[in-house]
Amino acid sequence: MKYQKVQKQLDEREKLRKFRELDDAFSQALRQLEDPNSDFDIPTGPPVRSIAALEAEDEAVRAREQDRVFHQRLKALISEYDVSERDVSDVIQTLLEYNLWELDKTPAITG
Repeated sequence: MKYQKVQKQLDEREKLRKFRELDDAFSQALRQLEDPNSDFDIPTGPPVRSIAALEAEDEAVRAREQDRVFHQRLKALISEYDVSERDVSDVIQTLLEYNLWELDKTPAITG
């Protein structure tokens, strides 16, 4: 039994020694970071993008996907109803001319 207690004490001492080494290394690294003349090479990861930039990128992806889906549905409708793209263009021009369709909004097509 006494042997186990001695072994336990050695393990605790080893843990404390490792902790002190880690603490010393951390302190040294902090001192090097604070020294303006230090040539300490700090590894950096990829550039950090702001939340606003990520949201703008997500919005652009969503807009492209909406455009793709709209054009896909429009072509399917043109094919299904056997009308020419010119006829569809004329209808859209008429709707725009009478302000019945706003250009900055993608029309909702339910299906």
